[in-house]
Amino acid sequence: MLKVFLVEDEFVVREGIKNNIDWIGEGFVFCGEAPDGEIAYKMIQKEKPDIIITDIKMPFMNGLELSRLVTKEFPESK
Repeated sequence: MLKVFLVEDEFVVREGIKNNIDWIGEGFVFCGEAPDGEIAYKMIQKEKPDIIITDIKMPFMNGLELSRLVTKEFPESK
């Protein structure tokens, strides 16, 4: 199963996505979540997810910066 990681600074949105998708039923494993790119990057290095769903506008490190770092270090992640 593919591992999915979620990055979203708004708690309600993050919880909504996390709790309203049947991850296992769709063939995925929900492997983690973070409220901003800075925290997410450290967690992504540990979890090595296959797919990262990220917000763009977030505090500390936005989704575009996160995407650049992840793409460089883990080019197989989408």
